[in-house]
This record gives sequence, C-alpha cells and structure tokens, in this order.
Amino acid sequence: MRLLVVEDEEDLADALRFGLTRAGFAVDVALTGAQAEERLGVNAYDVVVLDLNLPDTDGVDLLRRLRSGAFDGPSGSDTRVLLLTARSSLDHRVRGLDAGADDYLVKPFAFEELQARLRALLRREVAGGDAVLRSGPVELDTARRLAFRDGRELKLTNKELGVLEYLLRRPGHVVSSEDLLEHVWDENADPFTQTVRVTVGTLRRKLSLDDEEQLLETLVGQGYRLRTPSTASDGVSGGTSDGTARKG
Repeated sequence: MRLLVVEDEEDLADALRFGLTRAGFAVDVALTGAQAEERLGVNAYDVVVLDLNLPDTDGVDLLRRLRSGAFDGPSGSDTRVLLLTARSSLDHRVRGLDAGADDYLVKPFAFEELQARLRALLRREVAGGDAVLRSGPVELDTARRLAFRDGRELKLTNKELGVLEYLLRRPGHVVSSEDLLEHVWDENADPFTQTVRVTVGTLRRKLSLDDEEQLLETLVGQGYRLRTPSTASDGVSGGTSDGTARKG
C-alpha cells in the first residue's frame, strides 16, 4: 500500500522511507507542509503519516484541510492519517484526534509498533479486520508478509506481495494498471514502463503452477482481477494461455 510520510527531520524521514519500503510499502516523503499538499493533490495515498511539527505549517491545520476536502486530487477527505509527533500531552492528542486523525503515535517509538498501527489502519476496509486476507485458495498474512495457495507458500517479491494485497482487498473487482501504479509503487516509478504488466505476469505464474486453475485474470483494456467463486463464470468464457480473459 502507498504511504506519504510528512516529516521535517530529514534523517528520520529517510529512515522511515527505508524501513517501510523494506516492510513492503510504497513510500513517498514530504519534508514540509507545502510538499505534502503538492503530493496529496497528485497521488492517491492509503495512509498519511503526519508529523505535527512542520517548518511551514501546523500539522493539525494540514489535517483539517485534508478532512475538509481542500485538496483537489485523488487523496480524498477519507484518507487515513496517523499522527507521528513528540507532543505527548493529553491536550495535543485530543486536538489531533478531534481534527480527524485515525491514530496517534508519540516519538520515540518502536518501528514494529508503527508497522502494526499502519496494518491496523489498512485492515479497517476489510470485513472482520483480520490480519490475514483470503480469497478462495489464496491467503496473505499481512503481518508476516507471507502468501499461500492451498497451503503452498508463494515465494513473492515485495512488489508481487503488494499487488496481491491490493487485489485481495478488492476480491472480484477489476483493478486497472493505473490503480496498481498509484498504490503499489512510489512516485519514482516510471508510468511509461511495463513494470505493472511484468509484475502481474510473474505473480500470475507463481499463483498457478502446472495444471492449477488460473486465478489472476487480465481483462483487455480494463485491468486485472483476482478470481473468486462468484466471478468464475460471470461473463468470462475462457482465457488465453497468458491469463487474458475473453468475454463471451
């Protein structure tokens, strides 16, 4: 999932980018409120990690503007926000939460707790809020970053795990290449490359070995879909050898 880290301490911002990227997130960084506004107006973020102490604005004011829909872009007013700050008093916590924050973490913090809180925020859109996402024979343990099909562990790269997680959070839905590029890759990704197609192709081959049923479909001109029992025969009459769906 794609995160925006808004943190003016450059060393901490770099450390968060490095650690969260290794944990499987796509991470962009803004060092100022102005940079954050620019990125929020261009990119769709799943979670914003927001420091309250910014050099050019108060983080709470930035949060209020986001919640009011002031940013004309793909990151809407319902974007999840985790406040990350050295302000530990009760008044500061209440002010941040009342302004619309979804969670609050005080510096210094354990990196493992930050990851756990981010996973908890992302689970809110999944029924039951389970750390393990499932669809048919496929399951993904988002905490341990392990994926399985019928109990067989899938040896996936971070980007393949990211694509699978995005699809598992939207079972049966068609997801475009643009959606995947927005949520699984960071701002350094080249939108004119074939990186999404290549990653989906390798994920498809790892999901279905030998004579196993193909689970990841390509719908020409539309995007990709993870098959579920309800989508196995909803107008898709077959598929090509590379998993491309043909409409009947």
